[in-house]
Amino acid sequence: MARIERFEDLDIWKEAVAIGVDIYGLTSQGKLEKDYSSKDQLRRAAISVSNNIAEGFEYNNNKVFMKFLGYAKGSAGELRSNLFVLKEAGMVNTEDHDRLAIKLLEASKNIKGFIKYLNDYESKRSPKNF
Repeated sequence: MARIERFEDLDIWKEAVAIGVDIYGLTSQGKLEKDYSSKDQLRRAAISVSNNIAEGFEYNNNKVFMKFLGYAKGSAGELRSNLFVLKEAGMVNTEDHDRLAIKLLEASKNIKGFIKYLNDYESKRSPKNF
């Protein structure tokens, strides 16, 4: 894999940003437009996914980056849970929920895969203690 110099080059970050944009669109219309608490919670969780990827990358330390990727994955789960509750409460329609849940599951899978890649890279790089 080529060395990545900027977090903006990471596909997982781009994917997270796209989800954030989708969430902003969703919360700017319909029932969520005036539900300021739910709107704020969804937006904060969505932005947290891409922000944690960016912040962790900027530490220039793979072990720290993996920790922040874990936070990003957690925020994706939080967002999925919030969307499910809002769907059940009739605040988000099933089509929007399902579309975003699929994107979030894919993002979580990709973040997990990147954590595994970094973990494997670090284990090969680190000297073994016998």
